[in-house]
Amino acid sequence: MNNYNHEVNKFNKIAHEWWNTDGEFKTLHHINPTRLQFIKNHVNLPGKKLIDIGCGGGILSESLANEGSVVTAIDLAPLSIEVAKLHLYESGLVIDYRCVSIEKIVETKSGSFEILTCMEMLEHVNNPELVIANCAKLLKPGGYAFFSTLNRGLKSYILGVLATEYILNIIPKKTHNYASFIKPSELQKMLSKHGLFITDIRGISYNPFTFRSSISSNVDVNYIVCCVKDP
Repeated sequence: MNNYNHEVNKFNKIAHEWWNTDGEFKTLHHINPTRLQFIKNHVNLPGKKLIDIGCGGGILSESLANEGSVVTAIDLAPLSIEVAKLHLYESGLVIDYRCVSIEKIVETKSGSFEILTCMEMLEHVNNPELVIANCAKLLKPGGYAFFSTLNRGLKSYILGVLATEYILNIIPKKTHNYASFIKPSELQKMLSKHGLFITDIRGISYNPFTFRSSISSNVDVNYIVCCVKDP
């Protein structure tokens, strides 16, 4: 719980930056179209009931709603949720934003969603398997889940921590804890334990000089997975 509180406080302090495309979260804005395209490659979004776990200020949530999904989005950082709600006045979209834990929403929404997204969150929690277990509970049988996180290895430490946080300064220092990075084999084991089976895994490449991102076959640093809940 202390780690949860630390992460919530960390993101509360910079919540005002969520929709500043040149600010603290600019890399998320740059990679968001790539994440969205990966999702669209695997599911039809219009009309689908979808939940975005760890939505932050709503960057991905708005993109998903803009594609026609019926979006519920949750986050534990209250100021991030407030920013997300305020941005709806600019976008004109309808999203059910809630400042609530995943454990709490499972109590009333178990088996309610056809699609679930959980991006760049697992590496920020004490117990990623617990998050995955609750994600599985929220999905309908045969539903699709999408997770993105950071691999744990020398390359990801150099590029995902040292370069981005301390050399190029493109994300805030101490954003990531390398020890919490997750190898694909570890993620696969946690997912399958809870009835989620990977159908595709890809890397997300990002060029900090051109600000361009793309789907890659290299999963050494950032990677994204699509999985299906056992029907």
